[in-house]
Amino acid sequence: MKKFEGFLNIAKQLNSIHIVPLLLGSCGLEYLTGKDFGSEDIDIHVPGDPRGWAAPDETRIYHWNLIAVIMEEIGYRLQDLHEHSFSNGIYNIEFGTMNSLPDFTSIELKDLVKQNYRGVYFLIPTFEQYLKIYQSSAIDPYRNKIDSSKDNLKINYLKSIVDWLKLIKSNNIGKLNPT
Repeated sequence: MKKFEGFLNIAKQLNSIHIVPLLLGSCGLEYLTGKDFGSEDIDIHVPGDPRGWAAPDETRIYHWNLIAVIMEEIGYRLQDLHEHSFSNGIYNIEFGTMNSLPDFTSIELKDLVKQNYRGVYFLIPTFEQYLKIYQSSAIDPYRNKIDSSKDNLKINYLKSIVDWLKLIKSNNIGKLNPT
């Protein structure tokens, strides 16, 4: 969970400029499940152009110049403008645009869960939403250029959780019956 602490530090700084980031990727999934997925980076999505990758690098992320200054101030260096990635030698951070999520996955931003963790606000998908995200990523040509076997493991894991949650809900397991 050390990467999550790194995320919280960044999210706190983003909150100071009225940005509530969306935590995605393995780091977010680790936060949600408590399971170690061996996250290699921290995927943070912030408001940006809904066209996502189709938008120009320089304007894809709203308030990019301000975010870049904040990242530099807390010890990160820009590694790749196209990927909007930073590193501080310990953590690798990649920024994306949360506004492309509805077109990419059919998940509306208003349906994400807002968390308040030790006074730091951020958004996180539910198990069902994470499953949709990884299923959409699995068929994305850009994502398929990298090793997708990790994504398939996450998809199978998430399917089992979602199926289990549906079973609980359909059988009213966990609800008290006063009669």
